[in-house]
Amino acid sequence: MSRLSLFNSPLLLGFEPFERALDRVNKVASDGYPPYNIEQLGENELRITLAVAGFTMADLTITIEDNQLVIRGKQADDGQRVYLHRGIAARQFQRSFVLAEGIEVRGAWLDNGLLHVDLVRPTVEPRVRTIPIQGGDTAGDQLAGTAAPRPIRRGASDNSRG
Repeated sequence: MSRLSLFNSPLLLGFEPFERALDRVNKVASDGYPPYNIEQLGENELRITLAVAGFTMADLTITIEDNQLVIRGKQADDGQRVYLHRGIAARQFQRSFVLAEGIEVRGAWLDNGLLHVDLVRPTVEPRVRTIPIQGGDTAGDQLAGTAAPRPIRRGASDNSRG
């Protein structure tokens, strides 16, 4: 079974990483826990805020894996407590965000049950480069850095390699 790709046009060259990123986004769990917000703080700044009430800094980890921001939380179950009713579950979670190329994590902090992760995209200066166009027979020679290809001569009695 073949898969239909959005980037299946001959005019879109080198977009395989975007296609893989879309595949990763589709595979991310649809679990709504923990809830989160994404705010735009400036033209090149974002903040992700997750509601992680009950988690301490030691319970949380933030990693970047293949341009994917992964936030994990795992609470240790306190075996000494006796609950008459347990409505607040000590559940673990993993929340992933696919980052565009060049996005960097500026920092993270935990405040009043909210985990904030600030992201920044460094400004990139636009580049314009002119490609020289070579003419006729000299184009291949100049691109390869050598003269015209030489034929390989093989003789029946030639046992030398070189």
